[in-house]
Amino acid sequence: MKKLIEYILQFGNLNKQQIDLITSRVTEIELSKDEYFSEAGKIPRQVAFVVDGIVRGCYYNNKGEEITRCFIPENNLAVDYTNFENNSTSTEYLQASTKCKLVVFSKQNWDELSLTIVGWDNIKNKMVLKCFYQKSRKSPVISQDATTRYLEFLENYPTLTNRVSLAHIASYLGITQQSLSRIRKNIR
Repeated sequence: MKKLIEYILQFGNLNKQQIDLITSRVTEIELSKDEYFSEAGKIPRQVAFVVDGIVRGCYYNNKGEEITRCFIPENNLAVDYTNFENNSTSTEYLQASTKCKLVVFSKQNWDELSLTIVGWDNIKNKMVLKCFYQKSRKSPVISQDATTRYLEFLENYPTLTNRVSLAHIASYLGITQQSLSRIRKNIR
């Protein structure tokens, strides 16, 4: 719970009573590797804070190929926020790439905090903006060559290389696993 509160306090000030209210509104859950936090075809009903592990966002393209869109490591929010807020069906999955420990807000508890804590909407909006920014900023630029994309991946996610599958990294980069292996071999 301490990591969640430290994360929230980056975006605004809260008193002890407000912090206690927030911590009373969350539950801790664990996901096994490859277990889904939210799924395409369903309405997302929770916001998660990743305490330990890595969540990945993925979808299936029109050829049925699984595409990794983003990785969400520790100390970040994991949520399909647009569909969460709009009560609309998601088109992507949030899946545990590793065993994960999450602190989770239900939709009802997330919304109640806005009604109860003065300034929560401002804090919440800053957290969500950071979430959107991280997802968009870290997407590989397909016009770059594969080696450049991989080097940027290493820069953006320095701790993930040995923690997530090479298949997911290759999918994220838009290349085959064989190409990724060749690139990794050439830059060592």
